[in-house]
Amino acid sequence: EIDKHRGTRAVVAGRGRGARGDRSRMGGRPSSPLDKQQRQHLRDQMDTLLRNFLPCYRRQLAASVLRQISRELGPQEPAGSQLLRSKKLPRVREHQGPLTQFRGHPPRWQPIFCVLRGDGCLEWFSHKEEYENGNRPLGSTALTGYTLLTSQREYLYLLDALCPASLGDRTQEEPDSLLEVPVRFPLFLQHPFRRHLCFSAATREAQHAWRLALQGGIRLRGTVLQRSQAPAARAFLDAVRLYRQHQGHFGDDDVTLGSDAEVLTAVLMREQLPALRAQTLPGLQGAGRARAWAWTELLEAVHAAVLAGASAGLRAFQPEKDELLATLEKTIRPDVDQLLARVAGRMRTDIKGPLESCLRQHVDPQLPRVAQTLLDTVEALLEVVRTLLAQGMDRLSGHLRQSPSGTRLRREVYAFGEMPWDLGPMQTCYRETERSRGRLGQLAAPFGFLGMQSLMFAAQDLAQQLMADAVATFLQLADQCLTTALNCDQAAQRLERVRGRVLKKFESDSGLVQRRFIRSWGLCIFLPFVLSQLEPSCRKELREFEGDVLAVGSQALTTEGIYEDVIRGCLLQRIDRELKKALGASDVSCTLDGCLEVPWEQEEVSRLGEQLFQNSLCLPEKSSANCFRSGFHRDSPVFLVPLTEGLSHSMGTLSSHSIWSFQPSLRQ
Repeated sequence: EIDKHRGTRAVVAGRGRGARGDRSRMGGRPSSPLDKQQRQHLRDQMDTLLRNFLPCYRRQLAASVLRQISRELGPQEPAGSQLLRSKKLPRVREHQGPLTQFRGHPPRWQPIFCVLRGDGCLEWFSHKEEYENGNRPLGSTALTGYTLLTSQREYLYLLDALCPASLGDRTQEEPDSLLEVPVRFPLFLQHPFRRHLCFSAATREAQHAWRLALQGGIRLRGTVLQRSQAPAARAFLDAVRLYRQHQGHFGDDDVTLGSDAEVLTAVLMREQLPALRAQTLPGLQGAGRARAWAWTELLEAVHAAVLAGASAGLRAFQPEKDELLATLEKTIRPDVDQLLARVAGRMRTDIKGPLESCLRQHVDPQLPRVAQTLLDTVEALLEVVRTLLAQGMDRLSGHLRQSPSGTRLRREVYAFGEMPWDLGPMQTCYRETERSRGRLGQLAAPFGFLGMQSLMFAAQDLAQQLMADAVATFLQLADQCLTTALNCDQAAQRLERVRGRVLKKFESDSGLVQRRFIRSWGLCIFLPFVLSQLEPSCRKELREFEGDVLAVGSQALTTEGIYEDVIRGCLLQRIDRELKKALGASDVSCTLDGCLEVPWEQEEVSRLGEQLFQNSLCLPEKSSANCFRSGFHRDSPVFLVPLTEGLSHSMGTLSSHSIWSFQPSLRQ
């Protein structure tokens, strides 16, 4: 725990340097109120956490590799994904423009130039020229864990709640506080463990554009581990959950949003926050919102120190982790899952009584409503995705029928390829998830589930990935189906057939991802609760199985892991039963005749499309005069120009993949 007097004196005196990556000042106070001894204390706290966490992480790495091997050797799903998997990495579109920021000493609104990078990091500069010249920003921050508010009243209410004991001292503040001056188009970024960032846009349109961009960056940074299919990522998330269970925290929440270092930082910050508040808030100078500013500044410094310790500790563990993963893949016995099944069968028999009693009493009454609400959420979301997808494909066919202009068509192809990452139309999908947030939160809260933000982000990631896969599939099949002998109308007809095939594939994959989503989040809601209910009665019975588990001789098996697998299996049986009632028979697998489906780098569409749009190889806009003078006819054949390396000196080095470049050909 941080010494009370040291923390108070540091905040008042303003000792220390600014945290790296965020050099702006808020409320007129320097950005690091911690001295060297306090920072060392926080590093020691993180070292202690890592000593307790890493053994759990090692065990989960082994278990995760075992699960991966079991999936590879075991029976495959009868109906796998029909859509091609997009190889385009998740990102946000870089967004930039002028804003004003509440900063300085004394704090006031000052003009800045802000840039949101594609990786979800926000930077701000004094002028646009500073950014264009490659100078260092005034400040920067990763958007992990932030919440965006566009209501000044709502933000001030939140700020007042940070230091409720000081509300009676509001009369000491100046009556015309800068934060109380109305801001027309505000953008407030609030974080539970960091300094708040206050921006303002010049127009409502600019505010809307920044809101979409910032929300996309927050989600991108938050779900980096959840999106990963790597065994190490799953092992890390499971290890965090188990570590917190050992600390007595069984409910699921949003602590796992962010990178591995950011997650461990959030875990320690939550552990330290009560003591930090108790020791430092009484000694902070100022009153009301001035004290709240000082509190967020202290949190920023503590967060920076803890994050540095977590990053250093995980970097030091990386070589050991790499070696462990390589060894596990070679040494895990192929029959270990059979040995696991025998131990699990005995354990299931021993805990059947209390487990069934808990499930019947607590889970069964609420599971149908939770499962149906999850299903309704995903169905509504994917219906909007399907609508946007169909509209995008229709636009391409329509433009091809109406105009063979290469310029316009290339622009449309580029826009279609970018649609999954275009926050404008995709926001229509994401809003569907928010409609059920309150209902889901009410149903899940009695089970200790507080991870609604994580659930919403997961649903939005699902929608974006499915849209990206569908777009990649359409473009790939279109390349295969269009030939040099087709005119515009014939090519449009081919595209319409491809449209139908892609929508069938989309329907098949929609059913698949719905089931996966509901199973996954049903477990997130109910599994920690069931474990907490069985903790007193079943934990003692596990000791008699330790000898059998040790006899297997595999670090991938632990008594605790088998115990959780048994409970997970029983829960999944109940969740699947509810899904069967709601969904009926499984969707029929959809395959396309005569269509070669191979992995395809969709990322080339965006890059090539942008180059094509700027290239001079495009045709002029269609008009009857242009067609006549060129000797071309509306019904002339069109051909697909492969844009391969060396096609044009001005194009540079291109991929061997092609993008549509329709162009009338001269009849011989």
